Amino acid sequence: MELSIDTVGEQSSVSVSERGLVLTEISWHSGRRHTPSLTPMIDFVCRQTGNAEIVKRELEAVFVDVGPGAYGGIRSGMAAAEGLAVALDLQCVGVGRLEIEAYQHASSGLAAAIHRASRTAWAWQIFWGPLDRWRELEQAKTGGDFELQRALADAKRFAGRPGVICGEPDRLDEETSSALVGEGWLVSPPSLNARRAGVLAELGWRRLQDGQGVPPATLEPLYLREPAIGPQPQQ
Repeated sequence: MELSIDTVGEQSSVSVSERGLVLTEISWHSGRRHTPSLTPMIDFVCRQTGNAEIVKRELEAVFVDVGPGAYGGIRSGMAAAEGLAVALDLQCVGVGRLEIEAYQHASSGLAAAIHRASRTAWAWQIFWGPLDRWRELEQAKTGGDFELQRALADAKRFAGRPGVICGEPDRLDEETSSALVGEGWLVSPPSLNARRAGVLAELGWRRLQDGQGVPPATLEPLYLREPAIGPQPQQ
């Protein structure tokens, strides 16, 4: 069995899976209080799967969303994953938020996951399917509206057609959104933009089978920009 943990945003999710297939999953609005709610939810999915202690003894790996996203959320999920992995002697697999969001649209071929990194910047990553050939076209990047639109145009030329924009397309301004839709891009609906630990479980299992499991101490968060900690300048 495997445990998957996603706490990088205000919506969190955990699941127990068997060879990447979800047995039990729960998602909830954690807001910015990830840590107080996470342990009870992990216990809950383990109990729902069976005897909680037996389930934990049968775990073989922990999969965790490593970001980008809220600094506290990323650290909360990674700390829980690392703690369990050390205590139970498990392998870990870290998967990026943007790939989790894009993977739900793998059947569409081209999927561009976007995340509002700040008031003036985006983070994005573009992937190409189908599932048996799923891969990233390039590593996650950040930039402004112009850089994002240029990256989408490059991806469209590569694929020969537009694809799906997912993640946080609702945060595009109306002019940019209209322009992209006019170019043929599909905008993913809110129901398919919510990250699910079940998607993380499938991706994590694929990577585990490819030999990408690592010791917990080697997990690295994906911030893409410096964490905003401490007093911030007034905007």
